[in-house]
Amino acid sequence: MSEARPLPASLATARAVAVPILPLRLRGVGLRLGGAVILDGVDLDLGAGGCTMVMGPNGAGKSQLLKLLHGLTAPSAGTIDWNGHAPQAVRARQALVFQKPVLLRRSVAANVDFVLRARGLDRSRVSALLDHVGLAHKAAQPARHLSGGEAQRLALARALATDPEILFLDEPTASLDPASVQAIERIVARAREGGTRVIFVTHDIGQARRLADDVVFLHRGRVAEHGPARDFFRQPRTEAARRFLDGQLVV
Repeated sequence: MSEARPLPASLATARAVAVPILPLRLRGVGLRLGGAVILDGVDLDLGAGGCTMVMGPNGAGKSQLLKLLHGLTAPSAGTIDWNGHAPQAVRARQALVFQKPVLLRRSVAANVDFVLRARGLDRSRVSALLDHVGLAHKAAQPARHLSGGEAQRLALARALATDPEILFLDEPTASLDPASVQAIERIVARAREGGTRVIFVTHDIGQARRLADDVVFLHRGRVAEHGPARDFFRQPRTEAARRFLDGQLVV
């Protein structure tokens, strides 16, 4: 796929909500799982617009942070405030795409139709959504016969079907070939340009440079740095971030 095709305005679900769910405010957020400290005293503020890249070494708590923000896991300590709402209360206005998408045992088109039907949305949008991610020609094919990159594009189509205000992405391009990475990045960039707030976990420094407006760098379960992407990549403030960007091991 050379480029993500824009969704027609007539097919975009209206975000007619009285109160936006941003800004986001975390104070003293901690998470313990099985006796292990995963996140510890996380303070974070995110405003509207743009793409936040969440980076850091393995075990820093990046994926768990997304689950907390999406209300899939409850924090062991602290508060998560989506403009006055708890994460569980705004989950329907968000979408999460995992590193390994779970596809239904049905056709590509039926995977998207399932989401629209479950949400009571316009099911005639299936073709436009598949065209948007370059899968219209595979609509009738079994979803589980797709390649890794195609499967992730289908997962994005399902996520975008609900016109989410917040799009969480947990390393969606890990282990994919460069062409698939490029295709997915274009879809994500389109979503951001369309007003969707993107919060994206990645280990790919080049990808973060291409997409990030700001960077949250986690280290040992804490926010070691958070600021504009330009400043983070040009002059990180912490030794851990400098080592990470230099490709060194960070523990």
